[in-house]
Amino acid sequence: MKNIKYVIAALAILSTASCSQKKFHVEGQITNAKDSVLYFENISLTGPVVLDSVRLGDAGDFSFSGEQPEAPEFYRLRISDQIISLSIDSTETVTIKGAYPQMATNYEVTGSDNCAKIKELALKQMGLQQRAIAVSRNQALTVDQVNDSILSMINQYKQEVKKQYIFAEPGKAYSYFALFQTLGNMLLFNPRTNRDDIKVFAAVATSWDTFWPEAERGRNLHNIAIEGMKNVRIADAANAQTIDPSKIQEAGIIDIGLRDNKGQMRHLTDLKGKVVLLDFHVFATETSPARILQLRELYNKYSAQGFEVYQVSLDGDEHFWKQQTAALPWISVRADGNQSFLTIYNVQAVPEYFLIDRGNNIVGRSQTIKDLNQAIKNLL
Repeated sequence: MKNIKYVIAALAILSTASCSQKKFHVEGQITNAKDSVLYFENISLTGPVVLDSVRLGDAGDFSFSGEQPEAPEFYRLRISDQIISLSIDSTETVTIKGAYPQMATNYEVTGSDNCAKIKELALKQMGLQQRAIAVSRNQALTVDQVNDSILSMINQYKQEVKKQYIFAEPGKAYSYFALFQTLGNMLLFNPRTNRDDIKVFAAVATSWDTFWPEAERGRNLHNIAIEGMKNVRIADAANAQTIDPSKIQEAGIIDIGLRDNKGQMRHLTDLKGKVVLLDFHVFATETSPARILQLRELYNKYSAQGFEVYQVSLDGDEHFWKQQTAALPWISVRADGNQSFLTIYNVQAVPEYFLIDRGNNIVGRSQTIKDLNQAIKNLL
């Protein structure tokens, strides 16, 4: 009987340890804030939600915890209008040490590279805002000069953030955070009206599709990018008066439209209803013949069931590419110097592929698919 009791006690301890391993922790000190209430809030898609709070003592110690999120999630520490933004994507422990009343800028963060990068971005954003305010108050400048100056600062800021953060690591939580930075009430990246900003949202959306395909934030990013594409196309149609807005397609992927080896324009979204392997390839490599042989086997096996290959060549020599693809049975297009697709789909090296279901939704890429043959078979 004693042995049974020991077993039950051991199981209880293991169960408690298992539960504790599924939690994240945010802890630290905010000094000079005695009797202030520190709020721990989740930044949901619909707005801030208070999860917990504590009235700080002399030392300013605090400790909050929560269930490990299934995908990167965003939180903040707040006293009045002083905010520290955070992201959590595992069972990490993030330590914050700051001082009130400038805790939004005067704090240290350890335990999370994402949170450290978010701090960098937040400080950069504050710097941009301060410079914009200074320009707007400069009475020596005309209204047009003020607007032009601020617009130039915004464009410079966006280029820096795109290069150093978003396009460098589109799958990181801090890249998602950067998408929604503002100047006043204005989004710095506005995919609803700006063609280039759509590509930025699309790059991050593609990473979320790959690594967290069920995440609500990923679906929201995709919807924003698709809405922006539709708005831009409608505006283009209104200007050109040649395109019927009702004909504009929406899909769960960012479209690629390129000419194939016969000169015909081929759109990735036109393949809705098929299971598609989007393959980025360079024929002028030693590994190309083996890769093409593998694709032929898959195509011969599954094409009659609704499987298609949309292969994007990155070869510089058009004549060479046409020779290499003349006998291939699938769709062969060439980027022809257009690198935007590589950025949008976060292609770091070739060969690279994405698997797309019949509904035009990305379900995985090379890094996440263990058995490509089985993955295709499951979707057909």
